[in-house]
Amino acid sequence: MLDPEGSVEHQPASSFPKVLLIPLAMLLAIAALLLLVFSATRQKEPDFYTFKVVNIRGKLVSLEKYRGSVSLVVNVASECGYTDSHYKALQQLQRDLGPYHFNVLAFPCNQFGQQEPDTNKEIESFARKTYGASFPMFSKITVSGAGAIPAFKYLIASTGEEPTWNFWKYLVDPNGKVVKAWDSTVSVEEIRPHVTELVRKIILKKKDEL
Repeated sequence: MLDPEGSVEHQPASSFPKVLLIPLAMLLAIAALLLLVFSATRQKEPDFYTFKVVNIRGKLVSLEKYRGSVSLVVNVASECGYTDSHYKALQQLQRDLGPYHFNVLAFPCNQFGQQEPDTNKEIESFARKTYGASFPMFSKITVSGAGAIPAFKYLIASTGEEPTWNFWKYLVDPNGKVVKAWDSTVSVEEIRPHVTELVRKIILKKKDEL
């Protein structure tokens, strides 16, 4: 092509071949998509507080309300040899450390020795009237085997410890991760130091943020 003075007009040479732009754009798009998928997967990674359960009054509730605090999850029974000692110690722990930084989460279960035969209403009445239980209680469930609720399946998968009797205890940190599990023979007083240490960390962290 000639300019007004009759000379040939030269197009500026591209510094990057156009043929490579399309594959590069596709690679960037794929990388961005993979990053989004990875981020979504990480966000959806389950922890104990992501589950929903039914409370002792029959209402479906989310465990998210306990996120940020320590939880001791226990499968309780009203007619077990461990009932009296555990209920008294669990209520004392709740009174000493709860409810803002810590809660006992009690799940009645009739799976072992048929020692929780009553209705949810009767179970709650027994715990409240006999032991003054002020900790959250939930509907009677199955805690082990194929019929276990998802929340307990998570506890079992996280620890490799499956309840074989009443009053198994799972300690859950403020982020919903399971710290440790103890069987029926381990008293609440023996595990108190583990609970207290986690609660202490929450309190110190909150003080540092002030």
